[in-house]
Parts: sequence; C-alpha cells; structure tokens
Amino acid sequence: MLEETLLQAKTPRVRFAPSPTGYLHVGGARTALFNWLFARHTGGTLILRIEDTDFERSSDEMVEGILEGMRWLGLNWDEGPFYQSKRLDLYKATAEKILASGNAYPCFCTKEELEQRRNKAAEDGRSLMYDRRCRRIPREEAERRMAAGEAAALRFAVPEDGSTSFDDAVFGRVEFANAEIEDFVLLRSDGIPTYHLSVVADDIDMRLTHIIRGADHISNTPKQVLQYRALGAELPVFAHVPLILGPDKTRLSKRHGATSVMAYKQMGIVPEAFRNFLSLLGWTPGGIKDANGKDRELFSSEELIQLFTLDGISKSNAVFDNDKLAWFNAEYIRALPVEELSRSIQPYFDEAGLNASAEKLLAVTPLIRERIKTLREAVAAADFFFVEELAPYDPADLIPQKGDAALALRILRHTRELLATCEFDHAVLEQALREAATTLGVKTGPMFQPIRVAVCGRKNAPPLFESMAILGREVCVARIQRAEESLSSLG
Repeated sequence: MLEETLLQAKTPRVRFAPSPTGYLHVGGARTALFNWLFARHTGGTLILRIEDTDFERSSDEMVEGILEGMRWLGLNWDEGPFYQSKRLDLYKATAEKILASGNAYPCFCTKEELEQRRNKAAEDGRSLMYDRRCRRIPREEAERRMAAGEAAALRFAVPEDGSTSFDDAVFGRVEFANAEIEDFVLLRSDGIPTYHLSVVADDIDMRLTHIIRGADHISNTPKQVLQYRALGAELPVFAHVPLILGPDKTRLSKRHGATSVMAYKQMGIVPEAFRNFLSLLGWTPGGIKDANGKDRELFSSEELIQLFTLDGISKSNAVFDNDKLAWFNAEYIRALPVEELSRSIQPYFDEAGLNASAEKLLAVTPLIRERIKTLREAVAAADFFFVEELAPYDPADLIPQKGDAALALRILRHTRELLATCEFDHAVLEQALREAATTLGVKTGPMFQPIRVAVCGRKNAPPLFESMAILGREVCVARIQRAEESLSSLG
C-alpha cells in the first residue's frame, strides 16, 4: 500500500493549515485532530501553517482565536506557526518555475472582461470556465506585453485532453477529466498567489509526506497534482476525510448550534471529551468492545494515538450529534478527580458573580458531579450554596404531595427547633431528621420535601443532608424560618 511504503521510507510530516478568516470551527478542529493523531501515532511532525494571503478578511484576532482553540483542545504542533503572508517570495519563485517549464502562461484578461464573458456564457448556457484565449497568444508577444508593464495574471496550462488522477488513502483512485479542469490562476496580476499555488509551494517546501484534509478539497487536488508534476516533485499521500453534517444531514452550520470550538468551551465542554467525540466523527478504532460487548467509545488521548490509522477513516459523512456530545461530556465530568473538576468549574462561578471560595467549592463538587452534563451547569446546580438570599420560589413547592400548608409548617418548625441543637454532620443530620419523621408520623419523602425547598430553593437539589452540613446551622435555620413565613402568607 502506498501509505505503508511512504511510512517506511520517510518520517511522516503533516500539516494543519487554517485560514484566519474565522475562528477555529468544528470541521477545522477535526482536521487538526486527525493530523495530530497521525503525527503522534507515527512519530512524525505536525506543522502549523496560517494561510493568511486573503489580506482583506484575515486578522490577527482570528489567528489568535485559532491558536487558542488548538491549545484548548491540547493539539500541540512541532513546527510553526508559519505565515503565508511572509512567504510571498517562495510563491513567486515557484510560479516562475512552472512558467519556465512551459506549464503556465500570462493572462491579460481584466476582471471586468472575465465577468462579462461569464455572464454571456451563463446566458447562452455554455460552460463558465475560462476560454483559454490568452493561452493562444504567441510566447514572444506575451513576453513583450509583460516587459512593457501590462498587468497579467499567471494561469496553469491544464492539458486539453486525458485525465489527472491520484490515489487517496480514504477514497481510493480518484480521476478527473482534464477537459473539466479550468486553466486556473496561480498568481494574480497584483502578484498575490492563489490558494492553488501557495498550498503546493508550501507543501513541497515543508517536505510534507501526507495531506490529511476535508473531502471538500478533493476537487482542488487535481490542480495541485498537475503542479507537482510540472515541478518534478513527488506526490504526497492524500487522505480526504468525510464532511461533518448536522442532524438534518446538511452541512454543519450555526443553525445546528455552536460551530466555533471556543463556543464549546464557553458552554462548559471538557476539552478531553470534545477531543474524544471529534475523533469518532468519521473515524473508527477498529471494533474495540467495552465490558458489555458494545463498540467502545470512550478513549484516553494515549489510546487514540495508539489506535489511529488512516485505514480507519470512513468514506461516509459524519453527523454531529449534540446529545451524543453531552453524553461524552457527562462521562468525562464524572471521571474527573474532584480537585480537577472543582478547579474546572470555578471560572463559571466567578463569571456568574458568585463568591465561591475554592475550599467551599471543593466540598460542593462531589454533590453535583453526577447531576451536570456541562461544567457551566454546575452554577445552576449549586448556586444556592453561595448566595445570602435564595432566589424567589413558589411557596406551594414547600407543601408535600398529599399534604397541606399546615403539615409543611409543622415539619419546618420541628426541623428548625431540632437544628438549633443538632450537630451539623451529614450523617447525624440524616439520623435526626429520619427520627423526626417518625415522631411526626410522616414518611421521609413528604418530610424532606419542604426542608429541601426551604434550604436549597428547589425541589430537585443535591443530597439534602450533605448540602445542609456545608451550608451550616445559621444559614439553614434562617432559610427555614423564611420558608415558614412564606407558608404563613398563603393563609
């Protein structure tokens, strides 16, 4: 197999080459992850290249956003970042080599002329491809016009017959009829390279052995293969990975939810969970089973690196399932050591303006870890621990099912009196309140509901006795007293 032969001959060199016209999105992150896994699996090199020659749309802010996203995902690179905006001389020299080889020609057509011809071709129902008219200009005349300072772009002279093909590690043999490939621009008339030229010049210069990228680049590949051949360079192994679709099987977009990687951080996704989830979008680890005989889905980074091969990449498009991501995240949250989880949720409490000390949050964390699917949800699950006054709640929630306000008042008054002298240890509190239920002739469910709502401000809350122990006697008594007042107001 071509991939195996190249692996034996050379240490793999791969790259992630985002364009800083937007933040790091899910598709780009998955491409970066696959390149990172492949480089780490093979002992190869991952190069980070910033393709920033779209000077109008590229920005330093977007570059930093991409780097921040990769750092959050834990995708470290070995070389770079290299910026295409600082490598223009390489692209000009590469274009001149292609021109000297006879595989390119100057095109003097203006932007306005090209637009007019495309519009006319559309009206006539003809192909919108460039009609190659400047290709028929004699070389001497073209050189004279260029020497006179006439503006000209440089186009690749695609063979007019035959086909261009390449072997793809995912899709197998891929072939394009040359008649369907336009004489594409290499250098614009202002000297700025197109994507087609700069990517090939960089990939050759950086000695890349494998090009792992999205399947939407397959149509670009024959143009790049033609340049490799014109430059006498060895082709890398191409591996085009499937696209990521939304649940409705359309291209993933903002309407499906967040697509920027850092938006998932803001949502409270654990980076290791996101990395594990992304790795399985279009790749399978070879049918590894869990203890129940089902396909295993949870893998450490070390396991993913060990298992990752290009053979495991699917030809079928992957579907981004937010519910599945939530499941992955909840699993990772439950597996985190309490100290690490507590540190991870701290910023969300700070952002919410809650005075959550590290010591108290560490005590609270074990009570909520099974109740949250994202780090951000920790705030809603545990905010009552860190406020002086609870948010308003419906006093009717204090009344047990199959009970009335009088019963709730009796439970709360008895509990308040008991708490005045009871030791504030969760085990002692539980025993005392269970005995109180027996004394009052109430089952534990109806007994604990008004206490839980009074102390926590909600029916669904973390374990009651542990919560009360953390809140302390003074807070619990005061909140129960306010609950009694709320019930009294019901009349």
